[in-house]
Amino acid sequence: MNPFDIQITGASLTFLQVATRVPLKFGSEVLTSVTCARVSVSVERRDGHSGEGWGETPLSVQWVWPSATSYEERHLALKEFSELLLNKYKSHSGFGHALELGYSFVFELLPTFLKEYNESERNGMEPLPWLGALVCASAFDLALHDAYGMTNDLPTYQSYDFPYLNLDLSHFIESNCVNTISFEKKTPSEFLVLDPDNQIPVWHLVGGLDPLSARECTGSEPRDGYPIHLEEWIERDGLNCLKIKLRGNDSHWDYSRLVAIGKIANEMNVDYLTTDFNCTVTDPSYVNQILDQLKVKESKTWDKIIYVEQPFPYDLEKYGIKVHSLSERKPLFMDESAHDWKHVRLGLELGWTGVALKTCKTQTGALLSLCWAKAHGMDLMVQDLTNPMLAQIPHVLLGAHAGTIMGVESNGMQFYPEASLKEALIHPGIYERRNGMLDLSTLKGPGFGYQMELG
Repeated sequence: MNPFDIQITGASLTFLQVATRVPLKFGSEVLTSVTCARVSVSVERRDGHSGEGWGETPLSVQWVWPSATSYEERHLALKEFSELLLNKYKSHSGFGHALELGYSFVFELLPTFLKEYNESERNGMEPLPWLGALVCASAFDLALHDAYGMTNDLPTYQSYDFPYLNLDLSHFIESNCVNTISFEKKTPSEFLVLDPDNQIPVWHLVGGLDPLSARECTGSEPRDGYPIHLEEWIERDGLNCLKIKLRGNDSHWDYSRLVAIGKIANEMNVDYLTTDFNCTVTDPSYVNQILDQLKVKESKTWDKIIYVEQPFPYDLEKYGIKVHSLSERKPLFMDESAHDWKHVRLGLELGWTGVALKTCKTQTGALLSLCWAKAHGMDLMVQDLTNPMLAQIPHVLLGAHAGTIMGVESNGMQFYPEASLKEALIHPGIYERRNGMLDLSTLKGPGFGYQMELG
């Protein structure tokens, strides 16, 4: 019996409401507030030693569940399902590593819980999607991984190896017989950066409603001491990486937006851009034509684009869009589609070349997707769900340990900076961006290194 194994002994759930200082556009919807699910999980080792861990995830309705169904109905369903998972988590039995317990809950039990919920509570209504179930489960899963580290007095990212693990990756991921890639005797630590730099590059999100310069401001913007347009953000935070939200259904607007932001990037010495079409594109030619036009007419902007993020609907099995023509032009990263390593595998077959990981799809799932993607030569990024408060900490830790092509996205300071004032007192470097970087040097100690009183 492994002396480091834990079992779950209890859990709690709190909902925290956060309002944005400026609206954030997701596809056809606009986010002006978000409910964060904050979870604690209590655990115990066989020797009776106990510990507690914490996790938090914004239940971002517009991203999780794009739909014509009313916001309030979808919002309520996510909260209801989170409360259902609280009771399921409390009764989840067995000893093991957090990765092993998390896998059992997320990949073996959660599909059944979602099916039962949709049949009983959503009967006759639009079902809660799998991505929604993952986001609800992620706060519990993050708390479990934090609790493992807290109970065993070690940083969580140092625990993804033997002797802490009981099982190698082959118990969670199928080997690829075609490419003779085997996960036997391999652990996540082999695919992680175990001693990352304290300083990592940070990406700024340029939302579809964001003014780009003072000329575009209407006077209705908040006057709260924070930047209100892109040029101010670049100057204040020393930004060098911009993620550009596009519409995906208006090629003229999308192209013009890229040209305008590219011009600012050139003038203000911003080196890296990426495009996010928010799952609204159904034909690769839409993106191809925009990229081809940029390459001919705006070559400097074309050169700065280092990857394209998730233009297509996230249900890969339903749509099955082959995207090789796009990924031959620019690296193409899965985001909403990358539910787990099996979806990543399907994405690679369809022509995707990279994966944008998110802690909101569970720490367990992110680790397994990371391992599969790296083993098969795919590149990685870690993308934000506009994470405030506690949610920011595991998010930036994943970005630091994943070995991404360029740091991590972090935009909570753009949309609700005041929400994280308490956490910023202890970890200022991850709640403010300076010289285009985040500073993770304060994230130390066991678990995820929160180092604060919670509850």
